[in-house]
Amino acid sequence: MTGSPGLASTGRPPLTRDRALTVAVALADAEGLAQVSMRRLARELQVEAMSLYHHVTNKDDILDGMVEAVFGEIPLPPDDGDWTTAMRHRAAAIRTALVRHPWAIAVMQSRTAPGPQTLKHLDALLGSCRRAGFSVPMAAHAASLIDSYVYGFVLQETNLPGEETGGVDAVVESVMPGLDRDYPHLAELTVEHVMQPGYRYGDEFDYGISLILEGLDAAARHETSGRH
Repeated sequence: MTGSPGLASTGRPPLTRDRALTVAVALADAEGLAQVSMRRLARELQVEAMSLYHHVTNKDDILDGMVEAVFGEIPLPPDDGDWTTAMRHRAAAIRTALVRHPWAIAVMQSRTAPGPQTLKHLDALLGSCRRAGFSVPMAAHAASLIDSYVYGFVLQETNLPGEETGGVDAVVESVMPGLDRDYPHLAELTVEHVMQPGYRYGDEFDYGISLILEGLDAAARHETSGRH
């Protein structure tokens, strides 16, 4: 039997939940989340579908486990040290994992049964905020703002035209003829920024996360000073 390249094993190692989830993640990475089904997963694992049900309950259970697997790849922020540095490193680590698994954002936002890895990461984020002096409401603001930015940025980044379709250059070429006349500010941005050597949309990430963290830190300090 042949499956997707690099997905189906040539041997028959014991079927376990972890192995099933590892193959499900690899399948989603290679072919997209729509290809992850109980029948397809059983085929990639070289087992009967009924055998798979001894390890995963249904597709929802698989999706929950896949989210847990992604969160398991992301290091937790340290318990000590500078808050903004810890949050910057955490944001970068989440971005790296989500770019590696571009299907994961939609799944993360739809799950109603978060597992220990997911909860551990949220708890660690809130703990970092509280140790930095944030009030409980300010910690909630920080968690929402930071993760909304990271998820939103990756969603946009992973949906930009790729090299296989000509990338940004192809988009610019398609709109440039009428850009100067109809959209002068877009023309200015395109010529003076996007078309400059070395431009990468991904470089915007560091600027944005720094601005957010500086703003949150200032807001938390202002809140603390107001309580004294």
